[in-house]
Amino acid sequence: MKKILILIFALPIFCFAQSKEELLKQVKDNPKEVSTLRIIQKIGGYEPDYKELNNLFKSLDKKVKKSNDGKLFERYLEALKNTQIGKKAPSITQLDLNGEPYSLTDLKGKFVLIDFWAAWCPDCRRQNPSLVKLYSKFKDQNFEILGVSFDREYDSWVKAIKDDQLTWKHVSDLQHWNNAAGQTYGVKAIPQNILVDPQGIIIGRNLHGDKLEQKLAELLK
Repeated sequence: MKKILILIFALPIFCFAQSKEELLKQVKDNPKEVSTLRIIQKIGGYEPDYKELNNLFKSLDKKVKKSNDGKLFERYLEALKNTQIGKKAPSITQLDLNGEPYSLTDLKGKFVLIDFWAAWCPDCRRQNPSLVKLYSKFKDQNFEILGVSFDREYDSWVKAIKDDQLTWKHVSDLQHWNNAAGQTYGVKAIPQNILVDPQGIIIGRNLHGDKLEQKLAELLK
């Protein structure tokens, strides 16, 4: 499945080959360039490794780390650190389709898949049918989905939910890529998800298709 990935900085990027080894060399060779932050994020890709990216960030020049972009990247790293498997899932409270506040804690005691998506995201829409089948199979076994939308337009968001028959709970702050929950969880690409256990502990990240179904079957047997 392809993913829609956003790079968090609108900076010039080096026009070199894109293998990981070459990207790592670019970071090593350019520790004083603010644009190297973007290279580090490219290394992380869809499934960033906090420890790897943090070590690369630490290797940069002090002026880069203290720059505005460096401070933004440091916040991103902190979000990744706080949402690793085994960590307590950070709180989410946004407005539902009726304009009422709804929180992740409202689903305490259940296994919850936090699904980050958007109506405008083709890959999100393509995976929705499998999520619908998954939800139908497990919804009566202490499992819920909380859809967190990266949409900006309310009407488009509602239409997509109706068209794709997504019958679980949905929330959004309609801030597009600046969605507060997305920033808290370090989400820079969608579709993306977080699996939380009944105690609110993160037990999975970016499980899709058969892998997600197998994981839920193991947990809910």
